[in-house]
Amino acid sequence: MRALDLHADPIDLTAALVDIPSVSHDESVIAAAVETALREQTSGFEVIRNGNAVLARTNRGLPSRVMLAGHLDTVPIADNVPSRREGDILHGCGTVDMKSGDAVFLHLAATIEDPAHDLTLVFYDCEEIAAVHNGLGRIEREIPEWLRADVAILGEPTGGLIEAGCQGTLRARLTTAGTRAHSARSWLGDNAIHRFAPVLERLAAYRARTVDIDGCEYREGLSAVRIEGGVAGNVVPDEAVMDVNFRFAPDRGVDEAITHVREVFDGIDLGFEITDSSPGALPGLSDPSAAALIEAAGGQFRAKYGWTDVSRFSALGIPAVNYGPGDPNLAHKRDEHVPVQQITEVSDVLRRYLTR
Repeated sequence: MRALDLHADPIDLTAALVDIPSVSHDESVIAAAVETALREQTSGFEVIRNGNAVLARTNRGLPSRVMLAGHLDTVPIADNVPSRREGDILHGCGTVDMKSGDAVFLHLAATIEDPAHDLTLVFYDCEEIAAVHNGLGRIEREIPEWLRADVAILGEPTGGLIEAGCQGTLRARLTTAGTRAHSARSWLGDNAIHRFAPVLERLAAYRARTVDIDGCEYREGLSAVRIEGGVAGNVVPDEAVMDVNFRFAPDRGVDEAITHVREVFDGIDLGFEITDSSPGALPGLSDPSAAALIEAAGGQFRAKYGWTDVSRFSALGIPAVNYGPGDPNLAHKRDEHVPVQQITEVSDVLRRYLTR
């Protein structure tokens, strides 16, 4: 296992992290490397291991606490490990999502000498798969005292801009029933797929809300994401299934979002089941700690589209933002890459914010 040098340039540290494969459920090696580096190369931190998560915190008695959180896992590797650098671009699985953010946090933990805040670092496992496996959920259940802070910064890729809050998400499964028949005698059947016609019409005509919260504009969306039906090429199907995904602004709760989706399809004879839901997170930019971060970043911020773990912090009453290097549109792609200048810029902004 390659040792991590936390005092190295965070660009080089990003490459070192990428070179340690850490697909979800297989983070033990990278967790061991991060734990060893934090124990040996930082001072004033209490360091613990929880499963394949590594946590560290200072207790200097400073008036505020900032949490820096990032996941260690990646999606499956697509011939893009080890890392490679071409000029000012660093390529590799996790360069965007989100080992560059992890590298910045680790580097700052080792090199900030006069902090303005006590720090908590949380490097966790299994973010890229089903929420039931997410290491933050396990930490909240087993050691909740480690998730206390005045503000949390999640190192998700944001292109080097602060993205505040996040949208909520829910998935609904719609089902229709018909009567099976031979397709040569289709009039003897009732086509379950055809019964989705009014559903598709309403989705095509749907006009999503745009909501401004704390100067952040959130745009909602309701989309069919999967449709399935039919048993053979000569059979009129008697059952069909459609999954619909609603991304909603954080001024709605999950129950309100479910009610809204039901209303969209009101009057259509359908089975309706919620298969997954997660609340959004309000920006919380009026909090002094969050406002100070915005100031350190030059006053630039925007809404976060999509769901991230800032929702978990918001549910705990902690204002949280997403802030990290990398274009989120490149996350999970075979050609995932990050401009190295963004790593430097994010590191410089957070150093200003975290230092007296």
